[in-house]
Amino acid sequence: MESIIQIKGAVNFAITLDPTVWIFDDRKLDLDTYFTEERVIVNADEEYMEKAGKHWSREIMEGATFPPTLKSERKFERKHMMTGTFGIILKPFLNNAEIKDGATTVILECRDGSEYNFSIEDAESLILKYSQDGKMLTDNGPVYVLNGDGSNVENPIKGLVAIRVE
Repeated sequence: MESIIQIKGAVNFAITLDPTVWIFDDRKLDLDTYFTEERVIVNADEEYMEKAGKHWSREIMEGATFPPTLKSERKFERKHMMTGTFGIILKPFLNNAEIKDGATTVILECRDGSEYNFSIEDAESLILKYSQDGKMLTDNGPVYVLNGDGSNVENPIKGLVAIRVE
């Protein structure tokens, strides 16, 4: 199974995506809860400042040593990564490819020859599901494409091999 997905076409930078490394990406979404919990859009700068503030406060309160809770927190995170279902939003990858002016459509090309057309705005909300219960998607993977609203969770687009912008 090929695990690389290309973004090509009317973009300034044709890029390749490797879903096997997304498990370490901070942008990953926990799909076990993503469609059931209420989401709040957070400014990235504010989120960074809040995390830095919490880290600073923890250092002040506990000192620069590594308290025993850090190991258990890491163990919990590792266990969650090994058993969770994860995805990542397509928008940052489209932004990195820099869609050219005049482009209006994102086409998902699948292994079986089928194609799915989306407007650029709709494509930005798509979610690339790359893990189910801690395992890579090997059956028609490497990713399943989910609508941002979760409307196709039971019947996702499978076998994605390329993303073409026109």
